[in-house]
Amino acid sequence: MTHISTNSPYPENRRILVTGAAGFLGSHLCERLLADGNGIDVLGVDNLYSGTKYNIAHLEADPRFEFMRHDVTFPLHVEVDEIYNLACPASPIHYQFDPVQTVKTSVHGAINMLGLAKRTRSRILQASTSEVYGDPSISPQQEAYWGNVNPIGPRACYDEGKRCAETLFFDYHRQHGLDTRVIRIFNTYGPRMHPNDGRVVSNFVIQALRGEPISIYGDGSQTRSFCYVDDLIDGMVAYMRHEAGGPGPINLGNPAEITILELASTIIEMTGSRSELEFHPLPQDDPLQRRPDITKARETLNWEPKVPLVTGLTRTIDYFDQLLSRMDHVAVAAE
Repeated sequence: MTHISTNSPYPENRRILVTGAAGFLGSHLCERLLADGNGIDVLGVDNLYSGTKYNIAHLEADPRFEFMRHDVTFPLHVEVDEIYNLACPASPIHYQFDPVQTVKTSVHGAINMLGLAKRTRSRILQASTSEVYGDPSISPQQEAYWGNVNPIGPRACYDEGKRCAETLFFDYHRQHGLDTRVIRIFNTYGPRMHPNDGRVVSNFVIQALRGEPISIYGDGSQTRSFCYVDDLIDGMVAYMRHEAGGPGPINLGNPAEITILELASTIIEMTGSRSELEFHPLPQDDPLQRRPDITKARETLNWEPKVPLVTGLTRTIDYFDQLLSRMDHVAVAAE
């Protein structure tokens, strides 16, 4: 088996493990890796808590793809050359449903995947999150910013779980010389988002397509920066393949900022919906501003987002329009 080292060219033939493979980002990553060439085999691992096999159904006919149902909170005994650790529910609805399990997935999952990487001497990437910055007191957020996180709030299971995972990745790098990479993912959207994940883009698109009221939490003046999934995956793969990339962390996201009200208006217009706005209280610890500083990604990886918001939203709206049509067809057939 070919192992990765920073002293040799990146190998052509390798077996790549992707945890969280049946999720939104994981399925796109598996698809991208398989598209890169015949020298790549992909082992996708997921416990299907928030992911779905529907996301990877189109990959199952490829002999270079293998799926394993497994929970990363338990050790995994496989032989691999490279690991992308994406396992963890990422939407508040999913990660707050079982907060103890969310912490276990982030922390125990990181320990188990780092142990596997140590044994196989594999390069390993941790999909961390902009949530490590909490409700930031500076904008845009740079990697050197330590964050403003409530360690005992309802979002802490995810925020602090990911922060602890980052600690483990850096300690394995320092103590064992492991080739680790940490990315901090900002709001990402696109096809295969879970329709009931409670995230703002999927919420707005589905509500608009159904003509339901658009749920605005707070007054809508809070801002987000939305990165299309293809751009995010490009950055993730580029960092993993950069020989001198270092352990990170590196922000990956789109620095173009938009208010929630502006996003709602854009989606209503693009869908031709008659949905009205419906305002609700802002959830506890929900950040008022989220925008990445991607200077490090630009300089290190020569990476920045390319897909305009309207283009990405068009693709996302088309995906959910087709998904809702299938769901309605199934519902009618069941009656």
